[in-house]
Amino acid sequence: METRPVTGQEAAVLSGGPADGLRMRVTDRPWVIQVTYLCEVEGRPDGVRAEALYIYRRDAGVKSEPLLYGFDIASP
Repeated sequence: METRPVTGQEAAVLSGGPADGLRMRVTDRPWVIQVTYLCEVEGRPDGVRAEALYIYRRDAGVKSEPLLYGFDIASP
């Protein structure tokens, strides 16, 4: 459990899954990062779109930058 509040931006990297190696900046160390990819849809009605959803969870053992987020294979 973290004992101090963390504020501001920190470097983070995603590990595994479709966004493996993606680097970003996060604010306040979120526990979960959601990555979406737009999917092609044939014959779609106006305004309808489909996205693939992938979840990455923060590795609590990593205490300094870059924070590490691992792919959750059980994500929806």
